[in-house]
Amino acid sequence: MIHLGMHTDNWRTLSGNLEQAVRSAREHKLEFIEFGVLDGQDFIEGLGYSPAVSLDANPLKIRRELDKAGLRVSQIDAGFPITGPGGATYGVRYIQRAIQFAHLLGAPYVDTTDGGHKPPGYTDAEVLAITKQNYRLVLEWAEEFKVGVNVEPHGPYTTNPDIMDQILKFHDSSWIGVNFDTGNTFIAGQDPVAFVKRFADRIRHVHCKDVSQELCDAIRGGVTGIACSNAAIGEGVNSRNIHAIIKVLNGIGWDGVFSIECAGLNDTIRKSVEWLRKVKDEK
Repeated sequence: MIHLGMHTDNWRTLSGNLEQAVRSAREHKLEFIEFGVLDGQDFIEGLGYSPAVSLDANPLKIRRELDKAGLRVSQIDAGFPITGPGGATYGVRYIQRAIQFAHLLGAPYVDTTDGGHKPPGYTDAEVLAITKQNYRLVLEWAEEFKVGVNVEPHGPYTTNPDIMDQILKFHDSSWIGVNFDTGNTFIAGQDPVAFVKRFADRIRHVHCKDVSQELCDAIRGGVTGIACSNAAIGEGVNSRNIHAIIKVLNGIGWDGVFSIECAGLNDTIRKSVEWLRKVKDEK
């Protein structure tokens, strides 16, 4: 069964904060919320102009507040690139801290990805060898804390289905899965429906975003990911793919969260929720 949630990152470009996102989720009667985390302090978050949460915050207090709002955390977004040397130096520890935070928060998953560009000066083979070791270190913590690690198609490695398959097979672990992104796969020039069919048994969580015709015409095939779409879900050129993806997942009895990623404007959120509620239970 598909459950609906939203990513607080929808408010980042609007200088919104976590409280605004939670209020919107309650107004639209959503079940889940997802947020990104900061490793340390950030003045924008401190001033209340960011929807991210510092890993220095008290996860138990946040959990109590979300319980009062009737919301559960579907996933923590710890999307600092895990690929290559930067992932080894910064990403691994960042994700390990996010796993601890998720455990205390009661969140089942932490999201990871590869970043927008390949690390300069390294061959693909070198990057993937480092990434394999990085995931080994992260999965040790995932198993200890019982928090799944999801790989999101977002960069040049993970939006390539063959390399994504290779990454998922690095380690024989039930704690690694896929956070599928409907918008990133499409904007990267891939077929999102074929992507879902290939990895359906590994998909644990979904970032759901449409793509406007203008954005598609401007950048499709030239980039590998977008934060969110200004188009409401159901109103863009990716809506047909999203509809087909829902049918594929429903057909295998998939049970998970579609985390809405669109501009955090009330009308855009409302249209997205209404469209998804209409089609999510179709067989």
